[in-house]
Amino acid sequence: MSQARLSDHVYAQIVDIIKSDDLEVGARLPAEARLAEMFGVSRAIVREALMRLASDGITEARRGAGSFVKSRPSDRLSMFMPSTELPTTLGSYEVRFVLETEAARLAATRRTVQEMAYVEEGMEMLRAALLSSEPAHVEDMELHRRIAEATGNPAFLIAFDALHGDVDKIMRAGVDISRSRPPDVIATMLREHEQIVAAIRAQDPEGAALAMRWHLWEGRRRLMP
Repeated sequence: MSQARLSDHVYAQIVDIIKSDDLEVGARLPAEARLAEMFGVSRAIVREALMRLASDGITEARRGAGSFVKSRPSDRLSMFMPSTELPTTLGSYEVRFVLETEAARLAATRRTVQEMAYVEEGMEMLRAALLSSEPAHVEDMELHRRIAEATGNPAFLIAFDALHGDVDKIMRAGVDISRSRPPDVIATMLREHEQIVAAIRAQDPEGAALAMRWHLWEGRRRLMP
């Protein structure tokens, strides 16, 4: 097994420990040496897994004190993906932060009147879906794809489509988890999309990029309780 796959395996096992041991936010994880012993891998592999967990907002390292639980993945996530898929699926956010933030920026700069109308139509489709009791992941994906298309650069669509499998699982889970919470969570999700579209409409590239990055950041956070 490659080092990358080993770190994925350890990442998933640490998530399983957090859930099975019911570790609360702020709880200290076993030391690196202990985790390496438990999983039969080197401390370097454990360290890599912990770094990725921290990047995904699940753990945080405190200098001289070890790693601590920062947030716990929602139990409902397991309905959409096993823990073994979490490293790749949540890791797609790192790519999306770069790809979709820049896509929003360029869309605001380059979009034509026709492309803006296409984005607006996608926003209305998503609004109707989110305000209904139906799944909204298809409409969510479509709006994000239309924004990528409005860059006028086909490479953005190719890159976005390459992430389809992981993004689809995230969007399915995100809507389901949000619907299980108070109504204002869905309202917030809707407002985030509206802010992105409004900035593109206003041809405000920095505002569009900031709104997209904030939406993705909050979307990842919504996957946690």
